[in-house]
Amino acid sequence: MNNSSFAPNRRQLLGFGLVLAGAAAVNVVPGFQLLASAQAAVPQTAQKIADHFSSVKSMSGEFVQFGPKGEQTGGKFFLERPGKIRFNYDGASNFRVISDGQSVVILNKRLKTSDLYPLSKTPLKLLLDNRIDLSGGRVKSVKEENDLTTIQLADKSVFGNSKITMMFDPKSYELRQWTITDAQGKDTTVMIFNVKEGVNFAPDTFAIDYTANRELNTKSR
Repeated sequence: MNNSSFAPNRRQLLGFGLVLAGAAAVNVVPGFQLLASAQAAVPQTAQKIADHFSSVKSMSGEFVQFGPKGEQTGGKFFLERPGKIRFNYDGASNFRVISDGQSVVILNKRLKTSDLYPLSKTPLKLLLDNRIDLSGGRVKSVKEENDLTTIQLADKSVFGNSKITMMFDPKSYELRQWTITDAQGKDTTVMIFNVKEGVNFAPDTFAIDYTANRELNTKSR
């Protein structure tokens, strides 16, 4: 695996996509069980998985990311509820994605770029809340197999015409991977491994340097 061959762009945000509203319709993965309507009850399996995932207040591990054209990279991630996550990508770009609970920054130190977005407008918001809310028709499909349980979510108010498809271990309910399909129908998939739960982090792990962000963007104008 050549982790240095792919530097994620601003739209991909570690497979979560910095999802902007687009014109493409939300497609449904073939073989999934569709829910009858936006008013349908949340499937019991999906709710159990969401409750388990919500109960994990901190975790860390490694990830491998596959871009829309098969680009591949990897690195380490750190998560702390509510709202905090950090992805340190391998490679010369020193690429970072950090959420401090309010904002998400996409930082490329090699190119000296720093892009800041509200956490509330990314799919990260849905996954990092203290409680994962599956109401309001967010669950579009559920597929249960022997080795994986797959849940597909969409919420126009959070990430427009994009969708997130998450895969969990059917016995432990642990998250294995997710795919973001953006408004143009392009997929970015992230697989996680060597995961540890109940981790303590240094106070500055999820810190965003807002001053540096302003300075970099002022110089780039």
